[in-house]
Amino acid sequence: MGVVLGIDVGGSTTKIVGLRDGALMGVLQVRAGDQMTALFGAIGNFLRERSVSLGDVSEIILTGVGASFIGPELIYGIRTRKVNEFQAIGQGGLSLSGLDEALVVSMGTGTAFVRAGLDGAVRVGGSGVGGGTVLGLASQMLGKSDINAILAMAESGKPGNIDLTVGDITGCDIPSLPSELTAANFGKISSMASEADIALGIVNMVFETVGMLAVFALRNDSIRDVALTGTLATFPQAGAVFSKFTSLTGLNFVIPENAAFATALGAAVAAASPPKLREES
Repeated sequence: MGVVLGIDVGGSTTKIVGLRDGALMGVLQVRAGDQMTALFGAIGNFLRERSVSLGDVSEIILTGVGASFIGPELIYGIRTRKVNEFQAIGQGGLSLSGLDEALVVSMGTGTAFVRAGLDGAVRVGGSGVGGGTVLGLASQMLGKSDINAILAMAESGKPGNIDLTVGDITGCDIPSLPSELTAANFGKISSMASEADIALGIVNMVFETVGMLAVFALRNDSIRDVALTGTLATFPQAGAVFSKFTSLTGLNFVIPENAAFATALGAAVAAASPPKLREES
């Protein structure tokens, strides 16, 4: 079996992964002004970096919102097909996390919630809260539109200067509601709040909203694992926020390695065997 390329063609970024005989070769992300430029740039850069020739590629699997702009023709003469994005999200989340079933939460510009298991994947809901929310609010509140600058700023922020907590209201712990739990995002903001505090407040609000939506999605479900994927899952603040959800809810929130590339991986796995991945040595 040759090299299989899985490509997630997004609105602003395109992500590509390569599999050789079921082994993960590597990952790559490309930003470009349009989907076609990003697609061909991703393929060219990935093959060059991995010293792979076009003749070694047996199949290209496309997914993502941008894939709809790409016709059915072959790419570089290579067999090309498309995979449903939600199927790719589910398969990629399971493959990366090593789980047989989970709620896969794909945090990109917005957020998708996909229930995935051995029998396939189904979208259970979505939210407009995601990376686009972080960028939009930071642009208006901080005059920043570069995500790396926003995250660097948030590193020194103090949530106590922004968010109203249960302790601020009650003065003590009450059953199932620890005093440090957020009662109102931005509920305590004042003119004394720094830009770093505001940046952290924005990121926290997005993560806390996504976390609670995941809890609600599994309220009447036997699944106890939540696999967090997408670019937002790689933010440095994600681990701390979602570990609190694990402690409070009993659900197991997992951020797998290469979480940003889960959807591209899911597309590639749809054509590869075995479905569980190992690292290529």
